[in-house]
Amino acid sequence: MKMHSLEDLYLDRLRDLYSAEKQLVQALPKLAEAATSENLRQGFEEHCEQTRTHVARLKQIFARLGTLPGRRTCEAMESLVREGEHAIALQGNDMVRDAALIGAAQRVEHYEIAAYGAVRTYANHLGFKDDRDLLQKTLDEEGETDTKLIDIAEGSFLSAGVNEQANQDEPVMASSEPTSAA
Repeated sequence: MKMHSLEDLYLDRLRDLYSAEKQLVQALPKLAEAATSENLRQGFEEHCEQTRTHVARLKQIFARLGTLPGRRTCEAMESLVREGEHAIALQGNDMVRDAALIGAAQRVEHYEIAAYGAVRTYANHLGFKDDRDLLQKTLDEEGETDTKLIDIAEGSFLSAGVNEQANQDEPVMASSEPTSAA
């Protein structure tokens, strides 16, 4: 793919974000269903609704630019969604799985924060003030979601002694080190 201008790069990155957000609209309900913490479940459900708004904002930008989102696939988000699926499939302590779900969701948020920060900067440089403002709203919301995930983790899982509880739930594995006879 050839990029001839910053606007070409801007459109490509917007299409990548559009794909990422569409993938998240599909993935977030699965994360919500897997969460055992009510706060976490509610957070995923709220972020799914917010993600639908992000999709609508991107559509608004594409309409203003007179183009369509196209069929680009965000491969990074595909991988991040797979990580979330691995967290969903974890067996064992529910609190540990919820902690894994939070970690997977935070990796998604960090990717989105980086991606939205870049396109917002491009929009600003290109003089697309309305786009910049819409992208900044989304960027702010992604940051707020990351903070909420931290608060959920620190306010419940980490302060509740997840390791101590998990150790009580699972027998301690015997050491695989050979013992010496005396």
